[in-house]
Amino acid sequence: MVKATGKWCPLIKKDCVEHKCAWYTHVVGQDPNTGQQVDHWSCAIQWMPMLMIENSQQQRSTSSAVESFRNEMVKAHETNQNMLDAVGNMYLDMCEDQGVNVSEYFEPLEGIDNEEEENLLPESDEEKQ
Repeated sequence: MVKATGKWCPLIKKDCVEHKCAWYTHVVGQDPNTGQQVDHWSCAIQWMPMLMIENSQQQRSTSSAVESFRNEMVKAHETNQNMLDAVGNMYLDMCEDQGVNVSEYFEPLEGIDNEEEENLLPESDEEKQ
């Protein structure tokens, strides 16, 4: 363990008071820049650049994991949607095979699979003439 001594403190404008200061902190871990083990006492302000680098690395890792999870959820949703479509179509086919007119149970949606062709888009100037 290395101890910082005789360092100038810009907060109190004199030499560091070390353990008497609330910001004098012991950090144990791995330096994200060098990969070397850290077991050192120093000012929290001095630790900030190293800790910010570590924080950025952790955020990138988390972002990657979230993106991967999102991609898996999209695949699962597509699979479920395809399965629901297939089951619904099987049920409709089964009902039609038994002579049930399923179209009477559905309200037609405007502009979708209706018998009469209806233009839902506004007419252009050329079509109005």
